[in-house]
Parts: sequence; structure tokens; C-alpha cells
Amino acid sequence: MIGQNEPSTRVSTSRGKTPDYDVIVIGSGIGGLVTATQLAARGAKVLVLERYLIPGGSAGYFEREGYRFDVGASMIFGFGSEGTTNLLTRALEAVDVGLETIEDLVQIHYHLPQGLDLKVHRDYEKFLEELITKFPQERTGIRRFYDECWKVFNCLNSMELLSLEEPRYLTRVFFQNPRACLELIKYLPQNVGEIARRYISDLQLLKFIDIECYCWSVVRSDLTPMINAGMVFSDRHYGGINYPKGGVGQIAQKLVEGLEKVRGKIQYKARVTKILLEKKKAVGVELASGQQYFAKHIVSNATRWDTFEKLLPSKVMPTREKRWRNRYQKSPSFLSLHLGVKADLLPPQTECHHILLENWDKMEAEQGTIFVSIPTLLDPSLAPRDRHIIHIFTPSWIKGWQGLSAREYQKQKKRATNDLIERLEAIFPGLNQALDHKEVGTPRTHRRFLGRDDGTYGPIPKRKLAGLWGMPFNQTTITGLYCVGDSTFPGQGLNAVAFSGFACSHLISVDLGL
Repeated sequence: MIGQNEPSTRVSTSRGKTPDYDVIVIGSGIGGLVTATQLAARGAKVLVLERYLIPGGSAGYFEREGYRFDVGASMIFGFGSEGTTNLLTRALEAVDVGLETIEDLVQIHYHLPQGLDLKVHRDYEKFLEELITKFPQERTGIRRFYDECWKVFNCLNSMELLSLEEPRYLTRVFFQNPRACLELIKYLPQNVGEIARRYISDLQLLKFIDIECYCWSVVRSDLTPMINAGMVFSDRHYGGINYPKGGVGQIAQKLVEGLEKVRGKIQYKARVTKILLEKKKAVGVELASGQQYFAKHIVSNATRWDTFEKLLPSKVMPTREKRWRNRYQKSPSFLSLHLGVKADLLPPQTECHHILLENWDKMEAEQGTIFVSIPTLLDPSLAPRDRHIIHIFTPSWIKGWQGLSAREYQKQKKRATNDLIERLEAIFPGLNQALDHKEVGTPRTHRRFLGRDDGTYGPIPKRKLAGLWGMPFNQTTITGLYCVGDSTFPGQGLNAVAFSGFACSHLISVDLGL
């Protein structure tokens, strides 16, 4: 966990030298790395400080007994070849590196209550027809709802996605695409649920749209901004889901390779414990070792809770951050099972990604919804011969894992693991007997290795809000300090945090005159 020492509020001005760097980035998650690579490619002097041994954060990896496991989700947007929403492709190209990807023709295979079993195909018409087959009475409403998502996506895909806080960019993009901008402004305060109900009345279908949102926003449709849904519900049919060959961890590895190619630096085992202030301006950072670095701009890729409650003293928390905490709360962490299984467990035509939910009322409950990824169906090189990886994860709050003795903790992990495997036998019969390797991670694991407060995977609304209006952007009210990642606009997901990185780097590059 990020250190909790109180930071200094003054830095000596008698050092007699200029800052060490133009920009220091705290953390090498994808948002932080995109910020760093974009700035370094423009000529900025950049240092990334990473507390762990490898980059990537929740987009990292680990290896055990011939298996290479993704830490987080394997369902990746942003690797398309056309338009402007392919932000991961663009981020890699900016530093002259590339990454081979493997196309996934089905985003998710849903296994839902009341026998609702269907697949979200990359082919848009194929997906709609499968959904219409389940809900023939809603044929018109289904098309109108998902077509409206395309309106949002087409607006986003018609403009370069940079900082909405930079006036010249806003002026330029408005005059280049006035109709698209006005359309997006209309959707900014709206959530998915209210739009879905304009067209659809079937309660089970509305619950399906809830879980369509929940699988990436961790909240139901009433709380999910329409802008985000327009991107996700359409890009899966446009740029598609594309898995990086070698695993999700390759994204961060390649970005670091590109960063170093353009003379940026990354330092591992460098745990930042303080953001240093001088006259209410962020001027540097201090590591757990006591080493200090100074820069013109500081970018935090930590969560906002870690940034403003641990790296900065509570007495300097801006009023705007206090208001944000009244609107948003931490999303749950996850209980994760990383399994190695015998390959013959899985029948032909098994899809890579699955969601299992047995009871609609438990969708948002502790361990209610089960997410499954089987990346070796796309890239067999991640596992030993005749083996597959099955990554199972389900929402879990850290509160239920606190205060346990070592023995109690292990017993609780075992109970939870056995329960998940038993439930998954419904779609993968024989799973327990096919096990070859097993790793279990809890919210405590995510907190420890990812340095995220309570192991959270980002903010979710406490109540119904007006779309994305309440989500903070990159600038903070502390001069020189910026935030990037899933605590900033537009929110969670690799392509979303890449967007925040493009926006943050653009804002800083304007200030640096690059």
C-alpha cells in the first residue's frame, strides 16, 4: 500500500538548480504510461516512478509454472486500425512500437437467469439478431437503443480525443465538427438506463442492459453514463476486442520500450510516499527511501484516495475533492482465481469471455456476478502444452477480508474458491477435476501489489448523477498536480484510461510549449 507518512509542505528553494524533470509520473498503469510516452515523444524530460518490479498495474502479469497470467481483465478495447477511438494503437505508434493482436469474434458469452444464454458477437447484425430472437417483441426497441449508442460513438470517432480542459483544442474541434460536438453535449448529462427505457419495456431485457453496463462500469445502467456506453457498446463491433499476443502485460512492456526509445525513464521499486509542495504548488516527490525528485509537473496515476489522503496531507485536500467524495465511492475490489486446467475440459467452440449470474437481484452483491476469461483460447503460448488458463474474478469488498488471522484468511480463501468453482461447474462440467494449478487473490492482494486503496478498481457513483458531468478531469486545484487513470474522465477500462493519458499529456504539453 502507498505509504501513509505525512508529506512535507515546504521544499527548500535554496537548491540552486532547476527541476530534475519536466514531468514526474507516479505509477506505471496504462494511464500513466500513455501520459509519459506522449510527453516524452514531444521532447519532454519524463520520469516514471513505479513501486513494483514490472509496469502495468492492474494491466500487468505474473508467471507461475509455465503459465503467464493476466492480473486483470483480458477483454481489451482500443486496438482497432481505423478512426480515432483506437487509443492503444495510437499510443504505441507514438513511440514507434507495435504489438501483434488476436481478434476475438465474441465479446462475451452470457449465462443469465431464466435461461437467458446469448453471445455478443463482433458482427453487429449477428448480435442484434440473436438478441431479437430472445426478445422478438422488442425488435424495434432493441435496434433503436443500440443504434443510439452508435450516434454517440460516431461523434467521438469523428474527432481527435484530447483534453476537454484546453480551450484552443475545444475551439478547434468545435469548428471542425460542430454537429458532433453539440450531439455529445446533449448526451453528457444522460445515463444509459433512462435512454434504454425510452425504447424498451421488457423487464428482463432491461436487466440484460443492466449487466451489459455492469460488466465494465461495475454499476447498473441507471448509473452508467451514456457517453461511456456509446463507446463500449459500439467499439466492440467497430475496432473490436483484440487480445495482445503474449498477454495483456505486453501493452505496458511495449509502452515502456517506447518510453525509453524516446529517452524517457522509468524506475522500479520506487515507492512514492509524498508529493512535495512549495507555496501550495506541487514541485516534487519523495520515495520511501528518502530520495527526492523535482519536476515542473507531477502526474499521479494513483487513485484519488491514495493521492489526496496518503501522498498529500489531509489539511491541503481541495474543496473540490471533498465534493467529489460526496458524489463517488470506491468500487469493490475482486476475488480472483487464476487457474491452470487440462485442455480437454473445454469443448470446441468455447468462447474466451463469459459472465455467469444466477439471480438478477444479486448482480451487484458480494461475489454475485462471476466473470471468466480464457485467454489461451486466443493465445495458447500463455500456458504449457495441453493446458488452458481460466481467470475467474468476482466483485468483493475488502471489509470482509480484514481482521482475520492468517489461518482464518486461508480458510476463507479456500471456502470462496470452492464456492466459485462449484458454481462454474454449471458451464464447465468437470472443472474441479481438471485443475492443474491454482492462484487465489483477494482484495488484500490487490491492495498490496497494486497500491490501490482498499484494492478498489476505481470510482463509482454513490447515487444517480447527471452522466459524466461529475467526473473530474486531469487538472487539480493544486498547481502543478494532475491526476490520470480511472479516477478521472472518462473512467474505468484500458481504453478509457488511455484517453485520460492522451488528455493529460496534451494539457501539460501546451503548458510546456511543446
